[in-house]
Amino acid sequence: MNFIKTDVLDVYILEPKVYGDHRGWFFESWSTKEMEAQGLHYDFVQDNHSFSAHKGTLRGLHFQKGEASQAKLVRCIRGTVLDVAIDLRKGSPTYKRWVAVELSAENKRELLIPRGFGHGFATLSDDVEFLYKADNPYAPATEGSILWNDPELGINWRGVQNPIIAEKDGKAPLLKDVEGTLGFYYKK
Repeated sequence: MNFIKTDVLDVYILEPKVYGDHRGWFFESWSTKEMEAQGLHYDFVQDNHSFSAHKGTLRGLHFQKGEASQAKLVRCIRGTVLDVAIDLRKGSPTYKRWVAVELSAENKRELLIPRGFGHGFATLSDDVEFLYKADNPYAPATEGSILWNDPELGINWRGVQNPIIAEKDGKAPLLKDVEGTLGFYYKK
């Protein structure tokens, strides 16, 4: 597996080694051994699978507060998404910076997002299936969100301007209105 550092601290793009022949292809999508060889230690405890029927669907920007925060390993297994992670860890050198990566069934890339990040994605095709590994169980009482088009963040959603969103995501607060309640801190 190829580990690519992004411009946002501790976020990695993972590119698997794909072995193909006349029958199709095979690759490892997760390997504790490979991760630990890179100094990355995660114990994923939950897998999530979502389906979005229409291009232009946006899910996010979501997070869980404090100790319930989740690290995630995400990938798109059908269609194409623009996946976004924003650093919400106070004291981090990349605090409030975001990274956007195209993930698709074709490129087989994954994005590794540590705890203390907001996360969301926009579908760039119809009929998208998206998988998430999480290192903490979902805890609804700690759930939070940030408005997808918060002007302070200035996320470039690559042409998705009037997304199909959940009602709660359309009413999400701005980062400035929730940043004092996040409970995320950068640890060197």
